[in-house]
Amino acid sequence: MKKSSSRVLLGALLGGLFASVSSVAWADADLDKAVNTAGAWPIATGGYYSQHNSPLAQINKSNVKNVKAAWSFSTGVLNGHEGAPLVIGDMMYIHSAFPNNTYALNLNDPGKIVWQHKPKQDASTKAVMCCDVVDRGLAYGAGQIVKKQANGHLLALDAKSGKINWEVEVCDPKVGQTLTQAPFVAKDTVLMGCSGAELGVRGAVNAYDLKTGELKWRAFATGSDESIRLSKDFNKDNPHYGQFGLGLKTWEGDAWKIGGGTNWGWYAYDPKLNLFYYGSGNPAPWNETMRPGDNKWTMTIWGRDLDTGMAKWGYQKTPHDEWDFAGVNQMVLTDQPVNGKMTPLLSHIDRNGILYTLNRENGNLVVAEKVDPAVNVFKKVDLKTGTPVRDPEFATRMDHKGTNICPSAMGFHNQGVDSYDPESRTLYAGLNHICMDWEPFMLPYRAGQFFVGATLAMYPGPNGPTKKEMGQIRAFDLTTGKAKWTKWEKFAAWGGTLYTKGGLVWYATLDGYLKALDNKDGKELWNFKMPSGGIGSPMTYSFKGKQYVGSMYGVGGWPGVGLVFDLTDPSAGLGAVGAFKELQNHTQMGGGLMVFSL
Repeated sequence: MKKSSSRVLLGALLGGLFASVSSVAWADADLDKAVNTAGAWPIATGGYYSQHNSPLAQINKSNVKNVKAAWSFSTGVLNGHEGAPLVIGDMMYIHSAFPNNTYALNLNDPGKIVWQHKPKQDASTKAVMCCDVVDRGLAYGAGQIVKKQANGHLLALDAKSGKINWEVEVCDPKVGQTLTQAPFVAKDTVLMGCSGAELGVRGAVNAYDLKTGELKWRAFATGSDESIRLSKDFNKDNPHYGQFGLGLKTWEGDAWKIGGGTNWGWYAYDPKLNLFYYGSGNPAPWNETMRPGDNKWTMTIWGRDLDTGMAKWGYQKTPHDEWDFAGVNQMVLTDQPVNGKMTPLLSHIDRNGILYTLNRENGNLVVAEKVDPAVNVFKKVDLKTGTPVRDPEFATRMDHKGTNICPSAMGFHNQGVDSYDPESRTLYAGLNHICMDWEPFMLPYRAGQFFVGATLAMYPGPNGPTKKEMGQIRAFDLTTGKAKWTKWEKFAAWGGTLYTKGGLVWYATLDGYLKALDNKDGKELWNFKMPSGGIGSPMTYSFKGKQYVGSMYGVGGWPGVGLVFDLTDPSAGLGAVGAFKELQNHTQMGGGLMVFSL
């Protein structure tokens, strides 16, 4: 180690139903205090439960029309800006895309930078980053800002001075590993996973000591039970999900060693159960012919003990994934009545187009519903077995060009962070509506080089009002998994949503608008054109009695690779260039933060 110094939350938590956990201090004391402060924003996903909502209601349906830009900040970086800034006390912490700059601002005078951390990284790292050089954000704990760099380094900076307290190397870009996700802090632990499944990286979740940076444990997605860290009672309530030996047996030969399953998305944590939740990603390569078998444990929702990393349960959503439905998306934790008993639940909208709800204590599957009728790769999910029922017409086998496959490899949901309203039991989701053609080809594995094996063409799905729409904001009843209303967008709703108790659903659009919708019917109540397209997740905070809403801007990410890197081949960017060819007519590159208030 390198060192340098399908039902809902009804409990009245913190009086407003919006707190992730009660006020009992289960985690790091600094972070726990911030999590229980209504006007703070100390975790990228809004809290331990990843509900991405806020009890702030000063801005509401009746006055949102009066919201104006309050101030802005440019990061000086022009690639895609995902995620959102953090707010702790009177300080805001802002991140950028590569080279992963970090800025600290005092909200009393946001026009002045208190400190900045601008690392020097080898530009060659960018060549092994899939789908733009994004950074999904920061974490906070023990008086430190925890950040990562694309080159595989994880750092803890003193929140007051920016001084490096510790720095460790998590992964190696030379073999295709990079860091893009937001670190996650719970108790005395920092969780971090490498990107790189598209380069044959073997995925793992890594746990580091918050105060020292020492590695506590590492759990892989493929391989032996010991390396995957399966508990002795793993999946005891659902043995049909699979139990032991499958991380080796469901792969041919040693293919598991380059089998993907990376996690670069979001984590959630239940302090009462001391379990954290996340998804392992797609298997490698994309060409399914090259890796027969179920390819466990890629594409899996995990429930792991935070202290030991041992997996209590795991549910593989897409066995033998053949469409790149990387399952790393957000896990939303709620407590809801099931069969008359209050039950801890987890809801997850997967890239495969299915909204899942499971008992987060044991993995029991409660709900599995399509998020859009256009989903055709599966006919349904069998609730008894948990297995998706495939439609062979939309398979991706060799010597066959699959057409009109829905969803596309981008999924009907991707990296965006969505929001939950516990009072109406509604999840507000930013969705893609993109389908594809897929033609596989064989290729050898070479360390540090892309290991995909498919040529893609992407285009709008069939259900938009004009058949050209590629995005939607959709409200789902988590009791049933059914949609309540839909607001269509020209481009994919990549960054997700924020819900505030004033009855508003906020989101940014790829063509550069920040919008606010009425949570009851999806009617648009307000919008503002930002300097560049938005692929981040809006956040909110209060300061000196005033509510603010912030949103990163900076077009990019997978949908924006054509614009960002000036690509014209429709199949480039793994099919994104053709799908989003019109985006350059609506926005151009930028990078920064816009903050709004009444």
